[in-house]
Amino acid sequence: MKFFRRTQGAGGLADRFDSENGRLLGKIVGIALIAYLLICVLVGWYWSREPDLEDLTVLPVGNNQMLTTGSHTARTLQALASTLLDKPGGFLSNDITPPGIWLDNMPSWEFGVLVQVRDMTRSMRRDMARSQSQSTEDRDLARAEPRFHFDHNSWAMPASESEYRDGIKALNSYITRLESGNASFYARADNLAGWIDDVSTRLGSLSQRLSASVARTPLTDGGRERTRTPWLEIDNVFYEARGSAWALVHLLRAVEKDYAEVLNNKNALVSLRQIIRELEATQQAMWSPVILNGGGFGVLANHSLVMANYLSRANAGLIDLRRLLQQG
Repeated sequence: MKFFRRTQGAGGLADRFDSENGRLLGKIVGIALIAYLLICVLVGWYWSREPDLEDLTVLPVGNNQMLTTGSHTARTLQALASTLLDKPGGFLSNDITPPGIWLDNMPSWEFGVLVQVRDMTRSMRRDMARSQSQSTEDRDLARAEPRFHFDHNSWAMPASESEYRDGIKALNSYITRLESGNASFYARADNLAGWIDDVSTRLGSLSQRLSASVARTPLTDGGRERTRTPWLEIDNVFYEARGSAWALVHLLRAVEKDYAEVLNNKNALVSLRQIIRELEATQQAMWSPVILNGGGFGVLANHSLVMANYLSRANAGLIDLRRLLQQG
Protein backbone atom coordinates (compact mmCIF):
# COMPACT_ATOMS: atom_id res chain seq x y z
CA MET A 1 0.00 0.00 0.00
CA LYS A 2 2.84 2.41 0.82
CA PHE A 3 4.60 1.42 -2.41
CA PHE A 4 1.47 2.18 -4.41
CA ARG A 5 1.22 5.64 -2.89
CA ARG A 6 4.85 6.36 -3.62
CA THR A 7 4.41 5.24 -7.21
CA GLN A 8 1.31 7.36 -7.57
CA GLY A 9 3.18 10.38 -6.16
CA ALA A 10 6.04 9.91 -8.59
CA GLY A 11 3.58 9.68 -11.48
CA GLY A 12 1.85 12.90 -10.42
CA LEU A 13 5.20 14.67 -10.27
CA ALA A 14 6.03 13.47 -13.77
CA ASP A 15 2.66 14.64 -15.09
CA ARG A 16 3.20 18.05 -13.51
CA PHE A 17 6.67 18.25 -15.05
CA ASP A 18 5.31 17.32 -18.48
CA SER A 19 2.55 19.91 -18.14
CA GLU A 20 5.04 22.64 -17.27
CA ASN A 21 7.24 21.61 -20.20
CA GLY A 22 4.22 21.74 -22.50
CA ARG A 23 3.29 25.25 -21.37
CA LEU A 24 6.90 26.39 -21.74
CA LEU A 25 7.07 24.90 -25.23
CA GLY A 26 3.78 26.56 -26.12
CA LYS A 27 5.09 29.95 -24.96
CA ILE A 28 8.29 29.50 -26.98
CA VAL A 29 6.32 28.57 -30.09
CA GLY A 30 3.93 31.49 -29.57
CA ILE A 31 6.76 33.99 -29.10
CA ALA A 32 8.58 32.60 -32.14
CA LEU A 33 5.40 32.85 -34.24
CA ILE A 34 4.74 36.44 -33.14
CA ALA A 35 8.37 37.37 -33.84
CA TYR A 36 8.14 35.73 -37.29
CA LEU A 37 4.94 37.58 -38.14
CA LEU A 38 6.42 40.87 -36.95
CA ILE A 39 9.51 40.33 -39.10
CA CYS A 40 7.27 39.49 -42.08
CA VAL A 41 5.27 42.70 -41.55
CA LEU A 42 8.43 44.83 -41.40
CA VAL A 43 10.00 43.10 -44.41
CA GLY A 44 6.71 43.39 -46.32
CA TRP A 45 6.55 47.12 -45.57
CA TYR A 46 10.12 47.57 -46.80
CA TRP A 47 9.50 45.54 -49.95
CA SER A 48 6.34 47.53 -50.70
CA ARG A 49 8.16 50.84 -50.97
CA GLU A 50 8.06 52.10 -54.56
CA PRO A 51 11.23 53.46 -56.19
CA ASP A 52 11.36 57.25 -56.41
CA LEU A 53 11.35 59.02 -59.75
CA GLU A 54 15.04 59.83 -59.39
CA ASP A 55 16.13 56.31 -58.42
CA LEU A 56 16.66 55.04 -61.96
CA THR A 57 20.33 54.68 -62.94
CA VAL A 58 20.55 54.89 -66.72
CA LEU A 59 24.30 55.54 -66.98
CA PRO A 60 27.06 54.23 -64.72
CA VAL A 61 28.01 56.68 -61.95
CA GLY A 62 30.46 59.26 -63.25
CA ASN A 63 29.78 58.44 -66.90
CA ASN A 64 28.89 61.68 -68.66
CA GLN A 65 29.58 60.50 -72.20
CA MET A 66 27.48 61.76 -75.06
CA LEU A 67 25.12 58.99 -76.12
CA THR A 68 24.17 58.17 -79.67
CA THR A 69 20.60 58.53 -80.92
CA GLY A 70 18.51 55.80 -79.36
CA SER A 71 20.84 55.15 -76.43
CA HIS A 72 18.72 57.07 -73.95
CA THR A 73 15.60 55.08 -74.83
CA ALA A 74 17.35 51.70 -74.92
CA ARG A 75 19.29 52.33 -71.70
CA THR A 76 16.18 53.58 -69.91
CA LEU A 77 14.28 50.49 -71.03
CA GLN A 78 17.08 48.27 -69.72
CA ALA A 79 17.15 50.17 -66.41
CA LEU A 80 13.37 49.79 -65.95
CA ALA A 81 13.57 46.04 -66.46
CA SER A 82 16.54 45.77 -64.10
CA THR A 83 14.68 47.75 -61.42
CA LEU A 84 11.87 45.19 -61.48
CA LEU A 85 14.33 42.44 -60.59
CA ASP A 86 16.83 44.23 -58.36
CA LYS A 87 14.67 46.51 -56.19
CA PRO A 88 14.22 45.57 -52.49
CA GLY A 89 12.58 42.16 -52.38
CA GLY A 90 13.27 41.51 -56.03
CA PHE A 91 10.42 40.52 -58.34
CA LEU A 92 7.42 39.77 -56.11
CA SER A 93 4.67 38.92 -58.62
CA ASN A 94 5.53 35.21 -58.64
CA ASP A 95 6.35 34.78 -54.92
CA ILE A 96 4.73 31.77 -53.25
CA THR A 97 6.17 32.25 -49.75
CA PRO A 98 5.60 34.90 -47.05
CA PRO A 99 5.77 37.82 -46.97
CA GLY A 100 5.73 38.17 -50.75
CA ILE A 101 2.63 36.04 -51.20
CA TRP A 102 0.71 38.36 -48.86
CA LEU A 103 1.56 41.50 -50.84
CA ASP A 104 -0.58 42.67 -53.74
CA ASN A 105 0.15 46.37 -54.19
CA MET A 106 3.77 45.92 -55.25
CA PRO A 107 3.00 43.07 -57.70
CA SER A 108 0.37 45.35 -59.27
CA TRP A 109 2.95 48.15 -59.50
CA GLU A 110 5.39 45.70 -61.10
CA PHE A 111 2.82 44.68 -63.69
CA GLY A 112 2.22 48.32 -64.63
CA VAL A 113 5.95 48.81 -65.22
CA LEU A 114 6.23 45.50 -67.08
CA VAL A 115 3.46 46.46 -69.51
CA GLN A 116 5.36 49.62 -70.47
CA VAL A 117 8.59 47.65 -70.86
CA ARG A 118 6.78 45.22 -73.15
CA ASP A 119 5.20 47.98 -75.24
CA MET A 120 8.46 49.88 -75.75
CA THR A 121 10.40 46.70 -76.59
CA ARG A 122 7.77 45.77 -79.18
CA SER A 123 7.81 49.27 -80.65
CA MET A 124 11.61 49.25 -80.91
CA ARG A 125 11.59 45.84 -82.58
CA ARG A 126 8.69 46.70 -84.90
CA ASP A 127 9.50 50.31 -85.85
CA MET A 128 12.30 52.21 -84.17
CA ALA A 129 15.14 49.86 -85.10
CA ARG A 130 13.95 49.36 -88.70
CA SER A 131 14.39 51.76 -91.60
CA GLN A 132 11.16 50.63 -93.28
CA SER A 133 8.48 47.95 -93.03
CA GLN A 134 10.33 45.61 -95.41
CA SER A 135 13.69 45.81 -93.60
CA THR A 136 15.10 43.09 -91.35
CA GLU A 137 14.34 43.31 -87.63
CA ASP A 138 17.19 43.61 -85.13
CA ARG A 139 18.27 40.19 -83.88
CA ASP A 140 18.75 41.26 -80.23
CA LEU A 141 15.39 43.02 -80.01
CA ALA A 142 13.80 39.95 -81.60
CA ARG A 143 15.22 37.94 -78.68
CA ALA A 144 14.30 40.50 -76.01
CA GLU A 145 10.62 41.06 -76.82
CA PRO A 146 9.30 37.50 -76.27
CA ARG A 147 11.34 37.23 -73.05
CA PHE A 148 9.54 40.23 -71.54
CA HIS A 149 6.17 38.83 -72.63
CA PHE A 150 6.73 35.72 -70.55
CA ASP A 151 4.12 35.01 -67.82
CA HIS A 152 4.90 37.23 -64.82
CA ASN A 153 3.40 34.73 -62.36
CA SER A 154 5.67 31.79 -63.18
CA TRP A 155 7.88 30.81 -60.24
CA ALA A 156 9.63 27.73 -61.68
CA MET A 157 10.60 25.92 -64.89
CA PRO A 158 11.39 28.60 -65.88
CA ALA A 159 10.94 31.40 -63.39
CA SER A 160 9.83 34.80 -64.66
CA GLU A 161 13.07 36.36 -63.41
CA SER A 162 15.26 34.11 -65.56
CA GLU A 163 13.31 35.00 -68.71
CA TYR A 164 13.43 38.71 -67.95
CA ARG A 165 17.17 38.57 -67.26
CA ASP A 166 17.62 36.97 -70.67
CA GLY A 167 15.66 39.88 -72.12
CA ILE A 168 17.92 42.35 -70.32
CA LYS A 169 21.00 40.58 -71.69
CA ALA A 170 19.59 40.89 -75.21
CA LEU A 171 18.92 44.61 -74.62
CA ASN A 172 22.48 45.08 -73.37
CA SER A 173 23.79 43.41 -76.52
CA TYR A 174 21.67 45.76 -78.66
CA ILE A 175 22.93 48.80 -76.71
CA THR A 176 26.55 47.73 -77.17
CA ARG A 177 26.06 47.29 -80.89
CA LEU A 178 24.10 50.55 -81.19
CA GLU A 179 26.79 52.62 -79.49
CA SER A 180 29.54 50.99 -81.56
CA GLY A 181 27.71 51.73 -84.80
CA ASN A 182 26.64 48.14 -85.55
CA ALA A 183 22.92 48.56 -84.84
CA SER A 184 20.32 51.15 -85.85
CA PHE A 185 17.73 53.40 -84.23
CA TYR A 186 15.58 55.61 -86.47
CA ALA A 187 14.22 58.64 -84.60
CA ARG A 188 11.40 59.41 -87.03
CA ALA A 189 8.08 61.08 -86.27
CA ASP A 190 6.03 58.09 -87.49
CA ASN A 191 7.97 55.70 -85.21
CA LEU A 192 7.34 57.90 -82.18
CA ALA A 193 3.68 58.38 -83.11
CA GLY A 194 3.20 54.60 -83.26
CA TRP A 195 4.50 54.11 -79.71
CA ILE A 196 2.49 57.08 -78.41
CA ASP A 197 -0.64 55.51 -79.87
CA ASP A 198 0.07 52.35 -77.82
CA VAL A 199 0.68 54.40 -74.67
CA SER A 200 -2.52 56.37 -75.18
CA THR A 201 -4.52 53.16 -75.45
CA ARG A 202 -3.01 51.87 -72.19
CA LEU A 203 -3.71 55.08 -70.29
CA GLY A 204 -7.26 55.25 -71.62
CA SER A 205 -7.93 51.73 -70.36
CA LEU A 206 -6.42 52.42 -66.94
CA SER A 207 -8.39 55.65 -66.62
CA GLN A 208 -11.66 53.83 -67.38
CA ARG A 209 -10.92 51.07 -64.86
CA LEU A 210 -10.08 53.63 -62.19
CA SER A 211 -13.25 55.62 -62.91
CA ALA A 212 -15.31 52.43 -62.74
CA SER A 213 -14.59 52.26 -59.00
CA VAL A 214 -17.47 54.67 -58.32
CA ALA A 215 -21.18 53.92 -58.32
CA ARG A 216 -21.93 55.69 -61.61
CA THR A 217 -19.73 53.85 -64.12
CA PRO A 218 -19.19 55.02 -67.72
CA LEU A 219 -21.44 53.67 -70.47
CA THR A 220 -20.33 51.29 -73.21
CA ASP A 221 -20.91 51.94 -76.91
CA GLY A 222 -24.16 49.98 -76.58
CA GLY A 223 -25.49 52.30 -73.87
CA ARG A 224 -25.01 49.83 -71.03
CA GLU A 225 -22.92 50.55 -67.94
CA ARG A 226 -19.41 49.17 -67.89
CA THR A 227 -18.51 46.54 -65.34
CA ARG A 228 -17.73 48.20 -62.04
CA THR A 229 -14.26 47.61 -60.60
CA PRO A 230 -14.72 45.31 -57.58
CA TRP A 231 -13.99 46.88 -54.20
CA LEU A 232 -11.20 44.39 -53.46
CA GLU A 233 -9.46 45.20 -56.77
CA ILE A 234 -9.47 48.99 -56.51
CA ASP A 235 -6.04 49.18 -54.88
CA ASN A 236 -4.61 46.76 -57.47
CA VAL A 237 -5.77 48.94 -60.37
CA PHE A 238 -4.49 52.05 -58.57
CA TYR A 239 -0.98 50.65 -58.11
CA GLU A 240 -0.88 49.23 -61.63
CA ALA A 241 -1.62 52.74 -62.89
CA ARG A 242 1.02 54.19 -60.58
CA GLY A 243 3.62 51.73 -61.89
CA SER A 244 2.73 52.48 -65.52
CA ALA A 245 2.99 56.22 -64.90
CA TRP A 246 6.36 55.81 -63.14
CA ALA A 247 7.78 53.89 -66.11
CA LEU A 248 6.28 56.33 -68.63
CA VAL A 249 7.90 59.34 -66.97
CA HIS A 250 11.32 57.78 -67.52
CA LEU A 251 10.58 56.64 -71.06
CA LEU A 252 9.22 60.05 -72.07
CA ARG A 253 12.29 61.75 -70.60
CA ALA A 254 14.43 59.46 -72.76
CA VAL A 255 12.26 60.13 -75.82
CA GLU A 256 12.69 63.87 -75.25
CA LYS A 257 16.45 63.42 -75.75
CA ASP A 258 16.46 60.88 -78.58
CA TYR A 259 13.69 62.60 -80.58
CA ALA A 260 14.74 66.18 -79.76
CA GLU A 261 15.14 67.21 -83.41
CA VAL A 262 11.79 65.74 -84.43
CA LEU A 263 9.98 67.33 -81.48
CA ASN A 264 11.49 70.73 -82.21
CA ASN A 265 10.59 70.53 -85.90
CA LYS A 266 7.00 69.62 -85.03
CA ASN A 267 6.74 72.25 -82.26
CA ALA A 268 5.83 69.41 -79.92
CA LEU A 269 8.46 69.74 -77.20
CA VAL A 270 6.26 71.79 -74.86
CA SER A 271 3.42 69.29 -75.27
CA LEU A 272 5.72 66.41 -74.31
CA ARG A 273 7.00 68.22 -71.22
CA GLN A 274 3.44 68.96 -70.09
CA ILE A 275 2.58 65.27 -70.37
CA ILE A 276 5.60 64.40 -68.24
CA ARG A 277 4.47 66.91 -65.59
CA GLU A 278 1.00 65.34 -65.45
CA LEU A 279 2.48 61.89 -64.98
CA GLU A 280 4.97 63.10 -62.37
CA ALA A 281 1.99 64.26 -60.30
CA THR A 282 0.82 60.64 -60.03
CA GLN A 283 3.94 59.81 -58.01
CA GLN A 284 3.18 62.04 -55.04
CA ALA A 285 3.65 60.39 -51.66
CA MET A 286 0.71 58.32 -50.40
CA TRP A 287 -0.16 59.41 -46.87
CA SER A 288 -3.13 57.08 -46.51
CA PRO A 289 -2.39 53.47 -45.44
CA VAL A 290 -5.23 52.27 -47.72
CA ILE A 291 -6.66 53.35 -51.06
CA LEU A 292 -9.85 55.25 -50.25
CA ASN A 293 -12.90 55.13 -52.49
CA GLY A 294 -15.11 57.89 -51.13
CA GLY A 295 -17.86 59.60 -53.09
CA GLY A 296 -16.94 62.34 -55.51
CA PHE A 297 -18.14 65.08 -53.11
CA GLY A 298 -18.05 63.01 -49.92
CA VAL A 299 -16.05 63.36 -46.72
CA LEU A 300 -13.43 60.80 -47.72
CA ALA A 301 -11.06 61.10 -50.67
CA ASN A 302 -11.32 58.97 -53.78
CA HIS A 303 -7.76 58.12 -54.78
CA SER A 304 -8.89 56.24 -57.89
CA LEU A 305 -10.63 59.32 -59.33
CA VAL A 306 -7.62 61.53 -58.56
CA MET A 307 -5.33 59.09 -60.39
CA ALA A 308 -7.81 58.79 -63.26
CA ASN A 309 -7.83 62.59 -63.61
CA TYR A 310 -4.05 62.79 -63.98
CA LEU A 311 -3.99 59.91 -66.47
CA SER A 312 -6.84 61.42 -68.50
CA ARG A 313 -5.03 64.76 -68.73
CA ALA A 314 -1.83 63.01 -69.78
CA ASN A 315 -3.77 60.95 -72.33
CA ALA A 316 -5.34 64.09 -73.80
CA GLY A 317 -1.83 65.50 -74.17
CA LEU A 318 -0.64 62.31 -75.88
CA ILE A 319 -3.49 62.51 -78.39
CA ASP A 320 -2.52 66.10 -79.24
CA LEU A 321 1.16 65.14 -79.43
CA ARG A 322 0.43 62.30 -81.84
CA ARG A 323 -1.59 64.69 -84.00
CA LEU A 324 1.35 67.11 -84.13
CA LEU A 325 3.74 64.31 -85.11
CA GLN A 326 1.46 63.11 -87.89
CA GLN A 327 1.14 66.55 -89.46
CA GLY A 328 3.38 67.23 -92.42
